Amino acid sequence: MKHRIFNNTGMNTSEVGLGTWQLGGAAWGDVDDESALKILETATNHGVHFWDTADVYGKGRSERLIGTFLQENPDEIFVATKLGRFPEPGGEANFSLNSFRAHTEASLKRLGVDRIDLTQLHCIPTELLKSGEAFDWLRTLQKEGKIRHFGASVETAEEAEICLQQNDLASLQIIFNIFRRKPLRFFEEAKEKNVALIVRLPLASGLLSGKYSKQTTFPENDHRNFNRDGQQFNVGETFAGLPFELGVELAESLKAWVPEGMTMAQMALRWVLDFDAVSVVIPGARTLSQVRDNAAVSEMPPLSPELHNRLKTFYEEKVKESIRGPY
Repeated sequence: MKHRIFNNTGMNTSEVGLGTWQLGGAAWGDVDDESALKILETATNHGVHFWDTADVYGKGRSERLIGTFLQENPDEIFVATKLGRFPEPGGEANFSLNSFRAHTEASLKRLGVDRIDLTQLHCIPTELLKSGEAFDWLRTLQKEGKIRHFGASVETAEEAEICLQQNDLASLQIIFNIFRRKPLRFFEEAKEKNVALIVRLPLASGLLSGKYSKQTTFPENDHRNFNRDGQQFNVGETFAGLPFELGVELAESLKAWVPEGMTMAQMALRWVLDFDAVSVVIPGARTLSQVRDNAAVSEMPPLSPELHNRLKTFYEEKVKESIRGPY
């Protein structure tokens, strides 16, 4: 596993991380505790030492599972969590220093740690980002020793650019994949300001694995079922904002371009890592083989310039105009 500097933190992290939304068991179908802990163990064994979670994933279940694992494996894992969307108290009541402190203390307890490596704002309202007040609350928690570093997870390029005005921001978490290139417009600014970029949904909710057909169905408690058209939250968090059937068609047309020795999912992950502004990509995993295959991408060669150019043209001509939701 190769590592990259997590920018202004000075820390090295594995360039392939693990997204643990799936482990919450509330948005990707059911994952039992034993399977979840095996995923965490396999990730560690393959050098995947950056784990991203959130207090809202399964209302704390993802954090609790990570905490259980860390009790017997306390070293070397960089844990990033998020706050701002927990349903209790929920809404505007989540946005105060006291609420941030309470949510942070709850995450500390679930994770079983004295201090959180990275706490990120979890797609909070744009106006709150603009005011800067939420960042001041995080600075207070940092001074209190509850968090080491802070960042923000955002939905849109505009929100990312707002966050980049905060001089001590450690990271930005963004949706970025072959079907979603707009974030490239702020990559150079992030590099100049030494802000780490964390890439979520690199496989567009699985579309870029190339394994779905138009007849594929998902469990009732899977966001690819209940949020397919943005019924519950930003549609961009599901299939990169593309209509499912169109996304399947687009993914099918890319299969012939997959380099020898790679799966389609590995091509999509390698594409993300080929951008040097990216610090870590955080694909999720529901099976041990997915963890292993994702980790293997770190040792694979970059995609050719010709393939990058073909994928850029493909996005401009076939994808761009069909993305829905804030972007």
